[in-house]
Amino acid sequence: MAITVDVHLAGDNARSALETDVLEGLTATPKELPPKWFYDDRGSELFAAITRLVEYYPTEAERSILHARAAEIVETAQADTFVELGSGTSDKTTVLLDAMAGAGRLRRYVPFDVSEATLREAGAAMDSTYPGIDVHGVVGDFEHHLDLIPHVGRRMVAFLGGTVGNFDPPSRAEFLTSIAASLEVGDTFLLGTDLVKDPARLVLAYDDPAGVTAAFNKNVLAVVNRELEADFDLDRFEHVALWDADREWIEMRLRSLADQQVRVDAIDLDVRFAEGEQMRTEISAKFRRDGLETELAAAGLDLVGWWTDDAGDFALSLSTPAT
Repeated sequence: MAITVDVHLAGDNARSALETDVLEGLTATPKELPPKWFYDDRGSELFAAITRLVEYYPTEAERSILHARAAEIVETAQADTFVELGSGTSDKTTVLLDAMAGAGRLRRYVPFDVSEATLREAGAAMDSTYPGIDVHGVVGDFEHHLDLIPHVGRRMVAFLGGTVGNFDPPSRAEFLTSIAASLEVGDTFLLGTDLVKDPARLVLAYDDPAGVTAAFNKNVLAVVNRELEADFDLDRFEHVALWDADREWIEMRLRSLADQQVRVDAIDLDVRFAEGEQMRTEISAKFRRDGLETELAAAGLDLVGWWTDDAGDFALSLSTPAT
């Protein structure tokens, strides 16, 4: 098996992006920090713990769809190349790869992630599991490098986990349009989306009684402390999760427990927080089929497949470039 890794995101690029996001976010009104900075080693561990919580249903709901429908998805897509955006080390990937291999279609796997180490680890794991396939990893981010994903074979491009809900509507439209532009005739796009449901259940999924999500949320402050020489006191902020019924999304915020000033040395910034002031750290949009189909169509994608779990909590959709 051939293993190739293209690196388009160097360490200095990540540092520069963090500096820009923190400067823009902490000087905005209201303040915000992008959720992509949750995922250092500690943040990834905490998110893995979140996915095992009873209250956090999306991971298991999506997994159940894949176990029940992977063969059908593979048959509809007719792909020989699996491209996974934000690949990480998800065990859900293997369900689709197993189905492709079982159908005699799997020729290559293209994981796309911000972590070179993760991609190389995933590539090595493929060597014994799927002998004979090519692995072509791409280290990059969604904002700049989608067009650098190899155009080889008939591809199914997957964006799982409901992560698309972290984009606000303009950013989501831009992302979906970029995806559509990157697809060739015969390619497909597999998208995981969390669906609208009882608000109380949604809030509980993002504010668990054990406090795991709260620790995950506050960890973004620890990332800024470490990487940008800031002095956030994590104990002086508390986790907030709420449902925005008009926009149909969950917002995660951090609320300042006192009047305080935070110094970020690396960008020469002093930031004041008033007691009770809230800073947004994540949105997680929830979807309805008709609304998502409209968004896909506006981006240049035609919906050709739709699968949900038995409870109707989560959906996987398959789209093709509009003709």
